[in-house]
Amino acid sequence: MSNHGPGRKGLILEEPLLWEKGKKGRNGFSIPESEVPEAALPPELEGEPVDIPDLSEIDIVRHYTRLSTWNFGVDTGMYLLGSCTMKYNPKINEKMAGTPGISTAHPMLEEVHSQGVLQLLYELQEYLTVITGMDGTSLQPAAGAHGELCGMLMFAAYFKKRGETRTKIIIPDTAHGTNPASAALCGFKPVPLASGPDGMLQAEDVAALMDEETAGIMITNPNTLGLFEASIKEITDIIHAKGGLVYGDGANMNAALGIVDFKKCGIDVMHLNLHKTFSTPHGGGGPGAGPVCVVEELLPYLPAPLVVKHDDGYALDYNRADSIGRIHAFHGNFGVLVRAYSYILSMGGENLKRVAELAVLNANYIRELLQDTLHLAYQTPSMHECVFSDKKQLELKITTLDMAKRLIDHGYHPPTIYFPLVVPGAIMIEPTETENKEDIDQLIEAIKAVVEEAQEDPERLYQAPTLTKVRRLDETQAARKPCLRG
Repeated sequence: MSNHGPGRKGLILEEPLLWEKGKKGRNGFSIPESEVPEAALPPELEGEPVDIPDLSEIDIVRHYTRLSTWNFGVDTGMYLLGSCTMKYNPKINEKMAGTPGISTAHPMLEEVHSQGVLQLLYELQEYLTVITGMDGTSLQPAAGAHGELCGMLMFAAYFKKRGETRTKIIIPDTAHGTNPASAALCGFKPVPLASGPDGMLQAEDVAALMDEETAGIMITNPNTLGLFEASIKEITDIIHAKGGLVYGDGANMNAALGIVDFKKCGIDVMHLNLHKTFSTPHGGGGPGAGPVCVVEELLPYLPAPLVVKHDDGYALDYNRADSIGRIHAFHGNFGVLVRAYSYILSMGGENLKRVAELAVLNANYIRELLQDTLHLAYQTPSMHECVFSDKKQLELKITTLDMAKRLIDHGYHPPTIYFPLVVPGAIMIEPTETENKEDIDQLIEAIKAVVEEAQEDPERLYQAPTLTKVRRLDETQAARKPCLRG
């Protein structure tokens, strides 16, 4: 193991279950005396007594502090997750989201009392429209899959307005995994499309599937292999020639900021993951934001209300006859929107473009230095992430899972593994723009050390991780019978 990497064997702060630790009579806080007389619950509302452990304040503080030492986050170290853009987010954006005048603004205040908030939302809509090259934006969707659903609802509304019945939608095997479900929920039958030998879509394959019964295509670009679809304009022209629409999954926008004009590529609707590209820590269930951007022809179908600007200020426009309606309470996950607004303002256009340039540079640096160590799935130049596999290690009976587990002992969160499904034994690494060369070099050194261990002492990888609080679990049983005790 490297002497300079982040992996170390240090204190592991153990504790019993809180029910074992608690003792009757202990109290962590004092509740003011109630001025409301006690009243018994109706018998039908009474349930089994709830067993809540009695803990002192110091018990509670130490419990949550211990939990924090067992956790790994982007503030702890590098997150290698491909396809998810887990990057460091500047704390200034957290501070802006917590500004009292913003964080305490009530969503049901009259417009006259909410002009600052409405201005923020309006300007964010405009910024995202410019960044993508599209014509209009709604901030309502709560996350990426919600943005996909919104896009598919707009597809359905568009064709209904035109009196057309379209029942199918093309889904490439390099699209994000939620695309088929989003399409199916809106009544479209997903039609699978295999990528070509270079990991990209082939226009002739799209043409063979596209007909007058097909609503269009959902395409992720850069795709989940981290490759830019070089035939994107040819593909979108094929779709449009048959009267179809093109949905662009913008989850990989971190590779395209300031570089790709998606409208010129032929995209009609796309979502953005603000919690990936535009500065919100994500994972563990949220929160997120998945605004949708559209071309002019689809503006009438955007969710209502939209924030609009008048001579005398800002307002919410509900008068939208063809809108798909409201898809989120109030106006989206507001705190996430504030972080994105702050991020865009603090970065500026040139630095947003620099984000994409450095993300692509870092991914290709890793690709170049590891292609002799791990099998490189495709020779096509990478964008923001690179995909390897365990093909070279399988003859040693070492799998992707073994290597990922051993990386934990070196102090790294494992990369995305076994996805995309088109690459057997996939190892997908996305360093993002926030990692410097020295830290990336340490990562490369650690991966090379793991591969060397696989040759010299494979048993060590079979047992990994060995330096963590919880050792390797049975993968199947862990899903069905979670290990809650630790």
